[in-house]
Amino acid sequence: MVSSWVSYHSVPFHSDGDGWFELTLLNPVSADQLEFDSCWAGSHKRRSLGPNEARKMSLTKITNIDAVELQEGIQNSAFQDNGDDTSDASSFREQQAISMSANEPEENEYTQIKPYAGMPKEVLMRYSSKACYRIPREILFWLIIACTLALIAVTITVVALSPRCMSWWQLSPVYQVYPRSFKDSNGDGVGDLKGIKEKLSHFAYLNIKAVWISPFYKSPMRDFGYDVEDFRQIDPLFGTMEEFEDLLASMHDKGLKLIMDYIPNHTSDKHIWFQLSRNGTEPYKDYYIWTNCTRDKPPNNWVSVFGNSTWEYDEMRQQCYFHQFLKEQPDLNYRNPRVVEEMTDIIHFWLKKGVDGFRMDAVKHMLEATHLRNEPQVDPNQDPSTVDTEFELYHDYTYTQQGLHEILTQWRKELDIYSREPGRYRFMVIECYDYEEIEKTMRYYGTNYVIESDFPFNFYLLYLPDNLSGNQAKRLVNLWMSKMPKGKWPNWVVGNHDKPRIGTSAGKEYVRVINMLLLTLPGTPTTYYGEEIGMVNVNVSVIQDPFGQHDPSNSRDPQRTPMQWSDQHNAGFSDSINGTWLDIAPDYSTVNVEVQQAQPDSTISQYRALSLLRESELALARGWFCFVWSDVNIFAYLRELDGLNKAFLVVLNFGNDTTTDLSSVSELPDTLTVHLSTVPISQTSFPKSKIPTSKGQGLLLEYSTNQRFHANHESECYVSEKACYLPELNILYKC
Repeated sequence: MVSSWVSYHSVPFHSDGDGWFELTLLNPVSADQLEFDSCWAGSHKRRSLGPNEARKMSLTKITNIDAVELQEGIQNSAFQDNGDDTSDASSFREQQAISMSANEPEENEYTQIKPYAGMPKEVLMRYSSKACYRIPREILFWLIIACTLALIAVTITVVALSPRCMSWWQLSPVYQVYPRSFKDSNGDGVGDLKGIKEKLSHFAYLNIKAVWISPFYKSPMRDFGYDVEDFRQIDPLFGTMEEFEDLLASMHDKGLKLIMDYIPNHTSDKHIWFQLSRNGTEPYKDYYIWTNCTRDKPPNNWVSVFGNSTWEYDEMRQQCYFHQFLKEQPDLNYRNPRVVEEMTDIIHFWLKKGVDGFRMDAVKHMLEATHLRNEPQVDPNQDPSTVDTEFELYHDYTYTQQGLHEILTQWRKELDIYSREPGRYRFMVIECYDYEEIEKTMRYYGTNYVIESDFPFNFYLLYLPDNLSGNQAKRLVNLWMSKMPKGKWPNWVVGNHDKPRIGTSAGKEYVRVINMLLLTLPGTPTTYYGEEIGMVNVNVSVIQDPFGQHDPSNSRDPQRTPMQWSDQHNAGFSDSINGTWLDIAPDYSTVNVEVQQAQPDSTISQYRALSLLRESELALARGWFCFVWSDVNIFAYLRELDGLNKAFLVVLNFGNDTTTDLSSVSELPDTLTVHLSTVPISQTSFPKSKIPTSKGQGLLLEYSTNQRFHANHESECYVSEKACYLPELNILYKC
């Protein structure tokens, strides 16, 4: 009989009978006889096994539960006798155990155990290979793979078919703040940056997301901030750099975007660059445009925007320098690459501060012909000595010169670098008055291959009051839409700091209908501060504007008077006891924000309602625009979107009381529901054959239809990017 050391080990063991017992191996024992303690149905007894039974049981135990552990124990010298016979016996028994285990029938292996929690790896692996477990697992695996691939395919399809998401400058009106006149926080009678911060809630009320602030750079204020002494400093009149950063952070916290005025054409004559250029210091000597001349004879007939010669003699340098605006605003020399680099660095400075975009001021003046020839006169018979305004010359050599668009395109690329951060697109808009040469304006959109600006400002609606009528409104809208490059985004302006307020030029009775026009046309509307309450020009007591000092009839002061917040002292604009920088409008007690917010049918309430509607209704935000009707009184158009059964008809009266018959428009249903009227009315719907409107009234009519007007009237309809609505999934897709 060969003896062996076996570790104590208690295992659950199933007998051939009716229950379970606990087996405890006792050491040392013989291989032919094992004793065990059993716990059986609550009783305890010790039993000896016969040689065959003990051997079988021992081998089964070794094979199925702790073969590895037992093998390690056998191989470990600490568990072996010193005698050679013991070592030989152990090796023999190990080999015999392995051989017998391999020869055992499969049904005699440790198969009686069912899966249970915490089972050892050997048991788990035995059952995982069985068909009843393996097949469902494989089915589930391949199902997950198939679903994942299907999800990827659907995602790619949705992305490929989805139209581009609209950016922040497309979703919201742009609101222009003239900082001198918006809100005074320190009682000096002039608006400032802290004052703007105090009134951020006003933008939220109007559903405004983008705010353009006119210049607040350090400046001698000869042109109220458009003559910049230092592009990297805030003028103390408006505050400090810390206050600007605080304003910017507060705006971003409220989801507002800040657009800065950028003035690339010129600087102030107090700028350090100009001072160094005057005395010939390198590299600033050629930062500006200098030429030989005499004190009494300019080099050519070029005339500035503000009138008189564009040339000014400098005693220090003994030459003339060029200025297209005031003589205190010398033009930079963009033929000098160092100037382009310097001005690009300034763009980087403010982008790093976190500003969201730039309005590029007066860009058409940035380059001039180097030959300095005289420009042709509009009237060849006019005495050349009497030519002293910009409109008396054809500006062939001073406006929109070759190389301008390359500079602007490069600046667009700089903004694009900062636009890579998700949700931080940097916006660029161009200011350029090209008047009847609208094709020049459209060049600022860029080309099919090169993007320049997001859009150039559209100033043509400023001329609506010149011949106020439905036909004039259609002509001006069509002028832009028909000339705009395909796929580009339109925009609309009805007032700014350089032009008379629409309430004065068109009349107070037309303010609401023009606001409805502005907010229901496709594209981005721009609102000048105060237009939302119907402010008008003010005849100021003292002219401050240098343009007005040259020609009082062209003074811009009347449209720059302080914002009317309430009926309190100084219209709530300032606590100053010494007055404000410009006179307060005499109607401020009734025309102000506080009073109108309490009136549901006021000008500001209707502006707010239209702004909210423009954002929430897909047809207004990105749908088709189609001309429907125009005559001497009425301008009517509709907004619709493929797949969306809701559409809007806009009927605007720019003349006298009238009734419009649109029964010839078969795509319109017989009855139209009134969604909004600029004047109180009792009717809730109108038949399309009889739509009455009064002078200055605007109607926003809603209707449901599956017919599409644009499908049969392609020449009368425009859309920047086609999109269709899928109501089943509530998504847009390209179509």
